[in-house]
Amino acid sequence: MSERRRIRRRSSTVVTAVVLAVLCLSFDARAQDILVPMDSRQTDHLKAYGVAFWVLERGQDVDWLLNYRGGSFLTASFPDLDRELTIRNVYFEKVSGSETNVILAQIADDSSNMDIVRLEKAPRIAVYAPDQTLPWDDAVLLALTYAEVPYSMIYDDEILDGELSEYDWLHLHHEDFTGQLGKFYAMYRNQPWYQEQHRRAQEMARRRGFKKASALKLNVAQTIRSYVFDGGFLFSMCSGTDTFDIALAAAGTDIVPTELDGDPVDPDALSRLDFSQTLAFENFRPSFNALEYEHSDIDVTPPAALQNPLVDYFTLFEFSAKWDPIPTMLTQNHVATVKGFMGQTTGFNRSLIKQNIVILGESPGRDVVRYLHGAYGQGTLTFYSGHDPEDYKHLVGDPPTDLSLHRNSPGYRLILNNILFPAARKKKQKT
Repeated sequence: MSERRRIRRRSSTVVTAVVLAVLCLSFDARAQDILVPMDSRQTDHLKAYGVAFWVLERGQDVDWLLNYRGGSFLTASFPDLDRELTIRNVYFEKVSGSETNVILAQIADDSSNMDIVRLEKAPRIAVYAPDQTLPWDDAVLLALTYAEVPYSMIYDDEILDGELSEYDWLHLHHEDFTGQLGKFYAMYRNQPWYQEQHRRAQEMARRRGFKKASALKLNVAQTIRSYVFDGGFLFSMCSGTDTFDIALAAAGTDIVPTELDGDPVDPDALSRLDFSQTLAFENFRPSFNALEYEHSDIDVTPPAALQNPLVDYFTLFEFSAKWDPIPTMLTQNHVATVKGFMGQTTGFNRSLIKQNIVILGESPGRDVVRYLHGAYGQGTLTFYSGHDPEDYKHLVGDPPTDLSLHRNSPGYRLILNNILFPAARKKKQKT
């Protein structure tokens, strides 16, 4: 054999060895995959979202396995991941390369209603909320804190100073964007916390150059709407949902009663509402009564016979994971039926929801929507009715819910689906 042929054969042997080594390394890496199931085996569903966020913060990708075992998470193992999962009491499974391939093949099968969404970057989260201590809490703040997901608190000054562009995802605390302080006038106008809230609202409006708090809140709502149009992700619950659209529709009129702003409601207010300015609702009728604890007919309260956590519930719609990944992400859960819960805005009147809005969950047989999603410009909005998924009638002054007692809450899972939504790699629309 010539020297040249020996060299070639030796080179070929070396190349083959390198290829085999690479394949072995790849297999070894796949053998260290970590699966975080989100079905009934999961010990703490809420903390699992926090771990997924923690992984993203460290520059590692997470695959969200839509409709696979309740919407599980799959990621390559790396130092400290096992320890973090164990510390947070999150159930996980180590899967081999062959096991991972079986999972991926099962998901890819055309007959399965499953898909994979790659999460690539931890979103920057902001919560729009005052720094004033109020006698109620916010379910999203409770969820973020329990899941150990970092967030920033911002309010009117930060919004009007243009700081929204620093964040990917914004949650609206239980704000009243109509400037009516939550319609608490009838019951709480003599309470110190209410009077302090009123004083702060008026002082903020004057300092920012507005005559009334309602004008300030309108400007804030319009700024947030522009943020969504430019690509922001908006999430809200309870009264932060309907009052946002009510304020936008009433931009050209006055819907605030005399008791709350010192001048009467515009007699032509109803005819001057502009529903082209709103995101989710249209053709609604605001309440002009300062003594009524209701903002408009958007809200639907369950009849007295159904105001019971044992019988009040709503169902999540099932979407095609491969064709409708966005609503599928937002409805990931280990159950299809979620316990109902009340709030100042308990449910949305279906007849007042815009045609382009996707219904994610509804109360069966009552034509009441509990969870919805829509696109606006380059961004999205997701509204979720009710106050606290694990406190059926959370009243003013009640203590905050201890989420360590509700680690597997389906209602709170819907909130946390939304914080991962902005992390998803954008997919080309299928045609």
